[in-house]
Amino acid sequence: MAFMVKHMIGGQLKDLTGGLAEEKPEGEKSEAAAKGMTQEEFEEYQQQLAEEKMERDASFAQKKAERATVRSHFREKYRLPKSELDDTQIEAAGKDVELPTELAKMIAEDNEEEEHKQSVLGQLSNIQNVDMDQLKDKAQATLEDLKQSAEKCEVM
Repeated sequence: MAFMVKHMIGGQLKDLTGGLAEEKPEGEKSEAAAKGMTQEEFEEYQQQLAEEKMERDASFAQKKAERATVRSHFREKYRLPKSELDDTQIEAAGKDVELPTELAKMIAEDNEEEEHKQSVLGQLSNIQNVDMDQLKDKAQATLEDLKQSAEKCEVM
């Protein structure tokens, strides 16, 4: 009820006085006082919040750039079209962005596996019903036979 009366009469009183006597209502306080701090403490707190936000933003940008690096790596590996968004995210990080160490290890292992698969022995292991140990033993026996026959040969 008091609020209604103050609201109705207060507006008319301001018009009469010309709004010269501007006073803060009793319920309004400065932000610092509302949080129970002095003005200096409040400014320091605001500065600390701003610094923390900048650190979070920088960390977030770095993570986005790392993800973009991973995506671009896989695009190169599988010969997919490049994305301009990834390039801009990498550039926005500002620093030299590298693959995360765990991912780099995984990629190195994949590359070793691919190299093995591309070798002759890797291709032979893909064929079913081939005993690799037996095949190696036969190859070594054949080499030894060739060496013995080469020693017996009078021309060489």
